[in-house]
Amino acid sequence: MSDFIVNFCFDVLEDSRLPVVVGTTLVGVLTLYVGHKVYTRQQFKRKVRRKNEERQKTLQDVLRSLLTDDKEVETKRKEIISLTLPQLSQQLKDGQLSAVQVLQAYQEKAFAVHDDINCVTEPIPDALVRAEELDRAGQRSGLLYGVPVSIKDNINIKGMANTLGLVKYLENYAEEDSVIVRVLMKQGAVPFVKTNVPQAMMDLTFFNSISCSNPLFGTTLNPHDHTRSPGGSSSGEGALIGGGGSILGIGNDIAGSIRIPAHFCGICGFKPTANRLSKQGYLNCSPGQQGVIGTCGPMARDVDSLVLVMKALLVPDMFQLDPLVPPIPFRHEIYESKKPLKIGYILDWELQLATPAITRAVEITKEALEKAGHETIQDYVREFLDAWEEADIDVLLCPATPIPAFKVEGVSALSETTLYTFIFNLLNFPAGVVPVTKVTEEDDRLLDDYIGSNNDIFDRYVRQATKGAVGMPVAVQCVALPWQEEACLRLMKEVETVFKL
Repeated sequence: MSDFIVNFCFDVLEDSRLPVVVGTTLVGVLTLYVGHKVYTRQQFKRKVRRKNEERQKTLQDVLRSLLTDDKEVETKRKEIISLTLPQLSQQLKDGQLSAVQVLQAYQEKAFAVHDDINCVTEPIPDALVRAEELDRAGQRSGLLYGVPVSIKDNINIKGMANTLGLVKYLENYAEEDSVIVRVLMKQGAVPFVKTNVPQAMMDLTFFNSISCSNPLFGTTLNPHDHTRSPGGSSSGEGALIGGGGSILGIGNDIAGSIRIPAHFCGICGFKPTANRLSKQGYLNCSPGQQGVIGTCGPMARDVDSLVLVMKALLVPDMFQLDPLVPPIPFRHEIYESKKPLKIGYILDWELQLATPAITRAVEITKEALEKAGHETIQDYVREFLDAWEEADIDVLLCPATPIPAFKVEGVSALSETTLYTFIFNLLNFPAGVVPVTKVTEEDDRLLDDYIGSNNDIFDRYVRQATKGAVGMPVAVQCVALPWQEEACLRLMKEVETVFKL
C-alpha cells in the first residue's frame, strides 16, 4: 500500500495537466507520509534501545547479587553445574543443596554463556523470591523441586513480554503463566531466564535458513563454533543448554524447532505428539493455523532428564488445567520394557540426500543397536503408516537433518533441510534427537564429493554451508507412532546407552 501511495503521488506530479494547487497538495501528502514513516521508525528504534537498556540493567543487577569472594561458594557452584538433572534433583530433595544455591549457580553460568553467544533475552524477575520460598517451605516435594528451568521467549511468564523478536510485541505482556509453566512450578521448578528466538520464529523454515536473529535482541551463536548456526526456532534454548548455562529448557516445535537446535548444539530434544502436553499459553507466529500443530517439549543434556520432565508434566494438574490434553500419564511399563526393539531405519531422503557425517551417524547407531540385541529393518522408505504396519516395527531411526550446524554468513536459505524434521510434525509422530558423534576430518573430505539429490545450486549451497564443520555435534532422530512418547524415549535411551558403553 505504501508503494502505491508514493507511486501515485509521483504519477500525479508528472501530469502537467493538473493545476499547481493539486500538485502542491499531493507534495504535502507525500511529505506527511514520509515524515510519518521516519517518525514511526525512530519510535521503534527508541523502544528497542530502551528495552535493551532495561534488559542490560536487569542482567547487571542479578550479576551483582551473585558476586562473592568465598572460594567455597565458587567451588560449590562449579560442582552444582557438573551434576546431571537426576543427581541435582536428588541432592535438592535430600537437603544437600538449597534451591537458592542451585539457582545462583545456574544464573552465574547462564549469564557467562550469554555474554559469549547472546542467548538470553531476560532474567525472570521473581526467580530468587521463588527459590527462597521453596527453601523456607522445607517440604521439598515435586519431581523438579528447586530445579532451574529456562523458557523460550514465546511461552507465557506472567508479567513478561512474548516478543517473537518483533517490536510490535515489545509490550505484549502475559497476563498469566502458560499451563506448562504452571505445572512445572507445581512440581517445584524455578523458571529463571527466557531465551532468544528468530524474528517471528520463522527463520527455521523460510528466512535465512535455520538461524537466529531479530532486531530486538540480536543474533544468537552456536556455543561450539560462533561462525555456525545454533538452529531454530528454540535457538536460545539449544545454545544455552549446549553451552552449559541451563540444565533444563522448554521449547516448542512445529517444523523441527526443538530438534534442529538440539542437533546443532549437541543436546537432547523431544517433540511429543501434538496435545500430549498443553500448548495453552504460548504465542504462535501464525495463530489459527490448522493441519500442522505445534507442541511444547523439553530440551536437556541427556535422555534421563527428558524422561524426568515428561513424568513431571503428565500429571493430573496438567489434565485439569487444560481439558484438551488427554489424561494419559507417563507409562513406565513401556519406557522401562527390556524387550528387544524392532527398529526401522532411514539413511536419508531422496528429496534431499544427507551429507556424509549424517549418514555415518545413522549407520554407526544402527550397528551399535544391533550389537545390543535389537533388530533393524533395512532402509524403511515406503509410505509411513502402511509401511510401519507392514514392516512390523516398534520405532524408527533416521537423521535429524541432512546437515550438521552450518555457517551463518555467506550462504543462502537451506529451508529444504527441515524436511527431515517437518515430516514428523505433519504426521504428528513423537520424535526426539540424541547426539551420537561429531563431524570427522573424513566426513569433511567426503563432502567434496557430495552431489546431493540433483547436484544443483541447492546442493552446492549445502556443501558450502557445511564445509569445515569438523568437531561439530551430530545427532540421530528417533521416532514412534502417535501417543507412543514412552516408546520414542526408550529408543532414545537405548541409543544414548550404546554410545556410553
